[in-house]
Amino acid sequence: MPIKVQSDLPAKAVIESENIFIMDENRAISQDIRPLKIALLNLMPLKNETEIQLLRALSNTPLQVDLTFVCTGSHVSKNTPASHLNQFYTTFDKIKDKKFDGFIITGAPLEEYKFEEVDYWEELKEIMEFTKTNVTSTFHICWGAQAGLYYHYGIKKIERKKKLFGIYKQEVLHHKTPLMRGFDDYFWCPLSRNADSDADAIERDERLVVLAKSKEAGPTIISDKEGKQIFVTGHMEYDRITLDVEYKRDLAKGLAIDIPENYYPDDDPRNKPSLSWRAHANTLYTNWLNYYVYQITPYIL
Repeated sequence: MPIKVQSDLPAKAVIESENIFIMDENRAISQDIRPLKIALLNLMPLKNETEIQLLRALSNTPLQVDLTFVCTGSHVSKNTPASHLNQFYTTFDKIKDKKFDGFIITGAPLEEYKFEEVDYWEELKEIMEFTKTNVTSTFHICWGAQAGLYYHYGIKKIERKKKLFGIYKQEVLHHKTPLMRGFDDYFWCPLSRNADSDADAIERDERLVVLAKSKEAGPTIISDKEGKQIFVTGHMEYDRITLDVEYKRDLAKGLAIDIPENYYPDDDPRNKPSLSWRAHANTLYTNWLNYYVYQITPYIL
């Protein structure tokens, strides 16, 4: 997919090195086509890594995408240079009068906090309310999915006794739903979290449909009946080495952490991690862009 980003975005060089086509601003404006307007609310600490992962995930469709990076105005990032945010990001107050074809809300390492304890919760509530009227479809990831399920449907978060960490087998429950088209009966999904959204409450809510789940993780892909709000409780966008970096980082800090499940060949961290989810990740994001954004959104927003 031709993804339109600023010409000097650092993530652009990484993606281009993988032979993924990134369109800079100069070329994009020469094409007589309306690109899909997608906003990405990046709540992850290392924003550059998340930019690369999601640019890669969005790269498998011929649709042109105009990507707007958004950060919170009520929270100052400690792990991303202010210069990067000032150059490549905007805050919600500057886009709240605009409309978008799609909106992505990432995860965040905040599971030990109640939602109301998060310093930007009020702003996030305003953003999630905004998506109900100004966005065709919103894609929530991990903690972003937990926050969205809580805000939109009152589904509470439940802390786990033990961290869910590894690659887990998921069962597809609704093959005919457009989001799951092209999926096999089972697929693998990276998971790294210390809390779950209440699975029983999700199953009971008639406004929601569980599209995929596993015995270890519960519901993994959830959608409302119209596809305006989609929730993925794992990280299909993760790279091959993302969990490896997290595991070895926590070991170096002296933290108690188990070897990621179903990840290293022979469960040996010295081995190169297996990449078993990329094809389905590409299918998931392509389906979302095609069936829930492009096919639904009006030409003139």
